[in-house]
Amino acid sequence: MDRRTFLRVSGAVPVAGLAGWPPPDDWERLRARLAGPLFRPGDPGYADAKLVFFTMYDDRVPAAVVGAACVEDVQLAVAFAARHRLPVAARGGGHSYPGYSTVDGGIVVDLSRFSGIEVRPDGRAVIGAGAKLGPIATTLAAAGRVLPAGSCDTVGIAGLALGGGVGVLDRKYGLTCDHLEAARIVTADGRVRTVSAAAEPDLFWALRGGGGGNFGIVTGFTFRTVPIADVATFDLKFPADARTALFAAWQEWQPAAPDELWSGMGLAWNEASLGGTFLGPRARMHELLEDLVRRVGTQPVEWHEAVQDHLTAMRTFDDHDSRPGAAAAARYAYTGTSRMLTRPAEDPAAVVEVLTRDPGVRTIVDSGGGAIARVGVRETPFPHRKALASLQFLHGAEPADGGLAGARRSLAAVRDGLGPEFGTTGYVNYLDPEMPDWAHAYYGVNAERLRAVARKYDPRGIFAFPQGLSAARSTVHIGGT
Repeated sequence: MDRRTFLRVSGAVPVAGLAGWPPPDDWERLRARLAGPLFRPGDPGYADAKLVFFTMYDDRVPAAVVGAACVEDVQLAVAFAARHRLPVAARGGGHSYPGYSTVDGGIVVDLSRFSGIEVRPDGRAVIGAGAKLGPIATTLAAAGRVLPAGSCDTVGIAGLALGGGVGVLDRKYGLTCDHLEAARIVTADGRVRTVSAAAEPDLFWALRGGGGGNFGIVTGFTFRTVPIADVATFDLKFPADARTALFAAWQEWQPAAPDELWSGMGLAWNEASLGGTFLGPRARMHELLEDLVRRVGTQPVEWHEAVQDHLTAMRTFDDHDSRPGAAAAARYAYTGTSRMLTRPAEDPAAVVEVLTRDPGVRTIVDSGGGAIARVGVRETPFPHRKALASLQFLHGAEPADGGLAGARRSLAAVRDGLGPEFGTTGYVNYLDPEMPDWAHAYYGVNAERLRAVARKYDPRGIFAFPQGLSAARSTVHIGGT
């Protein structure tokens, strides 16, 4: 035990996160070495620099926000945090439901300056870890390409891809992580590694669905993209009392549909809706929808179909304000959790009753199958390859909604009230800090292999956080992006 360690454990040196630690001179030396800005409490710009997408975490007080301008800044931030035993949060889009994109008393590494998007002549895309889905889709569309991903403009690519990446084209093309060819990552030893199937394949495997923040801070990606033409879209709204009939019919209809058809349901006490995309002739899509309506036995009260360019089609699935400049500024208060539908529910009415008994809960059902299911369960960390669908449960977290604690209570009743068809399952990109047996729910049979990779690249637990795979370390936390 060296002198500094002895003094720390004996109480003679302040522990991380307390006022006055690290000393001001250490912060100033870090500031002088960074290419990007360092925001400390009291600095101009700090109040805005510390904010994430969700307003529930506005009371968090990071010791600093590092506006990383280059990979060396990320290395400096990680080294500083490790040296001073400070918690760290890597922030891309900042959409982490548990607020892991920020941290009290620690360092937030803001990756927003890593926002470059380059489309190469061969169709590959080199994308910075701070880029968001809206600009990515716009840039790729201009080149006639698309990266299968989510539809919310303000979600960051890093968190999405590192957790798997579900979206509206997945049944045809697979998950976002299935298109990842290489990633650049700063690991706990301060090294910058470019990993791929040929270079450090175990770490590359772990990054394709192993969750954000578990193995280091990723600063850039190389993805394969696919050419895209116009997309047929649909939006059906049924009477609210058709919820059970819609769910029952859908769970038989969607798995039998061609890969070109993706759909998502919205279920709530006053909602029974279905929207989706079809990568083929509109006439064929209409035939498929007529078949579903026959199975439901109730005519929709609204039925809209269109053929749109891909970019316009994606924006129809973004619930947030997508007007120019609005999405970047808008922030919200809500949270969520999830389950996976692993087989058709034996009692659809019982499932729908659980989903809709609380008027504050809305359920989004995203279809699986197709190309997702043709990748082996162990080929990537994403274990739910055979699931029929993912279910995301949402609840407002404003004071009028009962706040964050009230939202989590309501969501837990839904999450834990579903039957054996759903099991111990969940989607890691919808992190829930109260998810029972979370490692098994999110990673299934891949959890132990992921832990082994984390131990190899982070043996001291520099990147540990409450739902992380690194070795436990009470004073250090790196969260999702």
